[in-house]
Formats: sequence, C-alpha cells, structure tokens
Amino acid sequence: QVQLVESGGQWVLPGGSLRLSCVASGRTYDDAAMAWFRQSPGKEREFVAAIRWIGGRTLYEDSMKGRFTISRDNAKNTVWLQMSSLKPEDTAVYYCASGSYMRRNSNDYNYWGQGTQITVSS
Repeated sequence: QVQLVESGGQWVLPGGSLRLSCVASGRTYDDAAMAWFRQSPGKEREFVAAIRWIGGRTLYEDSMKGRFTISRDNAKNTVWLQMSSLKPEDTAVYYCASGSYMRRNSNDYNYWGQGTQITVSS
C-alpha cells in the first residue's frame, strides 16, 4: 500500500513562493502517476498538476500553468510542487495523490496524503 507524506505548507505573503514535497513509500509499478490537488473550505477538491514517474510527462490545470511546476526524483520517491506568484485564492489544503494514470479527476487516484495547509495572506 502506498503511503504519502506531504510537507512544506505554511503562511506566505501574496506574491511569494513556496515548494511542497511529497514522499511516497510502498509504491509499485502500477502506481505510475503522482498528482497535487487542493481544497479550500466549502469548495470541491481541485486538480493542480500531475506527473508520471517514468518519463516525467506533466499535466497542469490551465489556470495554474506558468505559476506552478511539478517535478519528481525517482530515486528519492519524492514529488515537488514549486509555486510562485502566490495569490490569496491559492489558500487551501494541498494534497498529493498516487494513481495508475495521470488524470485530472480525483477519483482516478487511489492513495492520498494527509494534506498540508497553505495560507496566502498579508
């Protein structure tokens, strides 16, 4: 069973940058993709970005492309989400997820981390 542990969430000023980490353990060949989602109070969980372990192909939510960058290190079983030009509307709990396919739908991911809170505020 895959276990995911996120870290890096914190309070940050608007316009600031932040990098989230997600360490995966117990993954198998079928766990081919990793993704970041986020959820704000009262809103549905929202896709942010995804990446394939093999080859590194990426997928982004259009509104976040250019500000957010997803990357991975296979040897460290770690995925990062580098975020820049942060806005108050980026405030949310950010989750990493593991699945067999790189897709935008949260239902396509089998394993989830506990989430890490990002607050963008002055």
